Amino acid sequence: MSAATPHPTEHRFIEPLDVLFLRGNKLFGDPGSHGESLVPPWPSAAAGALRSHLLAQDGTDLAAFAKGQITHPSLGTPAAPGPFALTDFTLARQLDDGSLQTLHALPADLVVTDKDGDAKHIQSLRPQTPHTGLLSSSGFAQVPVLAETERRKATSGLWLSQTGWQRYLNGQLPNAEHDLVKTSELWAIDSRVGIGLNADTRSADDGKLFTTQAVAFKPRVGFVASVRGATLPAQGSLRLGGDGRAASSQSVDHQAPQADLHAIATQGRCRVVLTTPGLFAQGWLPNGFQLEADGHHWLTLQGVRARLVCATVPRSETISGWDLAANNGKGQPKAALRSAPSGSVYWLDQLQATPEALGKLADNGFWSDACEDTHRRAEGFNRFAFAAYDCI
Repeated sequence: MSAATPHPTEHRFIEPLDVLFLRGNKLFGDPGSHGESLVPPWPSAAAGALRSHLLAQDGTDLAAFAKGQITHPSLGTPAAPGPFALTDFTLARQLDDGSLQTLHALPADLVVTDKDGDAKHIQSLRPQTPHTGLLSSSGFAQVPVLAETERRKATSGLWLSQTGWQRYLNGQLPNAEHDLVKTSELWAIDSRVGIGLNADTRSADDGKLFTTQAVAFKPRVGFVASVRGATLPAQGSLRLGGDGRAASSQSVDHQAPQADLHAIATQGRCRVVLTTPGLFAQGWLPNGFQLEADGHHWLTLQGVRARLVCATVPRSETISGWDLAANNGKGQPKAALRSAPSGSVYWLDQLQATPEALGKLADNGFWSDACEDTHRRAEGFNRFAFAAYDCI
């Protein structure tokens, strides 16, 4: 893994104390509009809440910090971020014994279909060389294929348990009976009606009704956030999401599931699965990949070299947000950026790397040493997990 740092990785369980407004990138507020919530929210929401809590705990002058007049030892300044970095952010729930169970969105290469009654069936996409008579726009010799003997309808609203995620990373299909968790077991949507205000009179405007989605989490359901480069308060209250709704933060022991990096290095091939949205200079293609003279995309990053075989990447999403410290503390919107969604999967072969190099790359995420965007790196984007090449 990566070399020791002055601040070891710390883990916080964030549990909502109220309904949350986890807004995405869609505008709302116009008459008849509908504001959807995004679960889990972008990692930047957790990074912002934890950094604000750290500043408040340290008694930092927030106005002076926003103007860049104060340098925080962990957070740096708004213009030049410090060593603080969110390295993992995922849905989780606390079990009766106090331990955490992480919950993961289904990767793009897993398909869950209805079987008999409430029973589910899990299948995986696998790279295949298409028949010579088939044409496609893919630039790869292989494409991810779902082999089915009969047509089934895919189902949604399911999450992988921590055990199922570990099976997936090990190259095994999750157990459809035991490793899937329904969304209804984790939270419910509570629609709220809002009224538009007249900016001049600060009173309600006629005909300006809109709805927003509030997320009501079940007891002991929340998020686990992992942070490197800072010593966080052991516990406290956070302002999380739209309207700054309350959430508790407490220190927890947590070991994130991971694949056998020694086995991956020996086999010389693997999958890479995005665990947070990817903000890449080449769109869907992660940082570190380049098209070389042989016509293949090769990864060369942090001592790891491998060839990209194929990928399954869902439709791009737009990431933005609000920068509280910008404009001398007055705030302004962040730039809207296209992202490769969490759960995107990339198959790699001809892998040349040691287990230590693989661990270092997983620790750093898809960021070069020069770093394409220090702000977004601190917010937890471009994070991924290695997985065995086949899922059988």
